[in-house]
Amino acid sequence: QVQLVESGGGLVQPGGSLSLSCVASGNFLNINAMGWYRQAPGNQRELVARITSGGYTNYAESVKGRFTISRDNAKNTVYLQMNSLKPEDTAVYSCNAALSRTGVVGIEFYWGQGTQVTVSS
Repeated sequence: QVQLVESGGGLVQPGGSLSLSCVASGNFLNINAMGWYRQAPGNQRELVARITSGGYTNYAESVKGRFTISRDNAKNTVYLQMNSLKPEDTAVYSCNAALSRTGVVGIEFYWGQGTQVTVSS
């Protein structure tokens, strides 16, 4: 089985910073891409940032210049550094990994349980 465990959410004032991390564990061959998604109440889940195994990144327009995604391939961990946070960044942030497993054809997608980020004064 594969597990993704996020940490680092919480309450922060507008303009503040938070750092999220997500560790993948279990039986898999390699992780192709890892990403962070978020879902606010009443909204659809949206991509925040994504990073490939080679380090290629892409971001939602709303977070460009404020958020930075990075990963440590040796630790199967992806990070999201969030700066200059705004109230509209409030959401449940979930980690996603696209990976391959022994005996399974193709790429599979796994999700973490999510962590709440609240930006409020």
